[in-house]
Amino acid sequence: MKRLLPLLLVAGAYAHEMTPAYPKLEPSYVAGVHRTSLEMFNRREDVQFYEIGVFSKDWEPVPFVTAYAIMKLDYLRRVKFDVYIRNEDVARAVYVCSKSKLRSDTSNITAVSSRICSRFKQ
Repeated sequence: MKRLLPLLLVAGAYAHEMTPAYPKLEPSYVAGVHRTSLEMFNRREDVQFYEIGVFSKDWEPVPFVTAYAIMKLDYLRRVKFDVYIRNEDVARAVYVCSKSKLRSDTSNITAVSSRICSRFKQ
C-alpha cells in the first residue's frame, strides 16, 4: 500500500476540474425542465474527451440532456455547458460527473481515468 500512495497522489495532480462544486438546479426557459450551468477545465495533456453523467444517491443514471454527452476539451482549455433535467427527475439527481475518456488508438497509453463529481444543492 505504501508504494501505491505516491502513485495516487501524482495521478490526482493531473486530473481535470469541474465547477461549481455544488451546482443549483433552477427552472429553465423550457416548461417542465430544470437547468444548471457548469464549467470544466482540462489539466490533462493526454486526454481530450470527457463524458458527462448525472446520477442518483445510489449511483444509478438519471436522464439528462446537454449539448454533448461526450465533449472534446483540449489541454489547458475551458468549456462552459448546461445540463437539463426533467422536473420529475430533479429529486433523484444528486451528482453530475465528468469522466475522462481514454483513447485506445494512441501509442501513449494512459493508465488512469479521472472522474470528477459535483453534488447538486438540495
